[in-house]
Amino acid sequence: LVPGDHDLFVCGNDATAKSTVTDILKKEFGWKSIVDMGDITAARGLEMMLPLWVRLYGKFQSPNFNFKIVR
Repeated sequence: LVPGDHDLFVCGNDATAKSTVTDILKKEFGWKSIVDMGDITAARGLEMMLPLWVRLYGKFQSPNFNFKIVR
């Protein structure tokens, strides 16, 4: 998978930490679309994506997929 083809979500209460992580993801790993979901309360919603991911893994028989937000 190419990091620029899909989105990565981050959340947390430390703005400096999120900025540092975002910079590393962009510069070192090539991510182009990082969606800041806000404070740590967003983590629960992001965790809820796991059951969907597991079902898709079963459907595709491969972990080589990710999510893309279309705006």
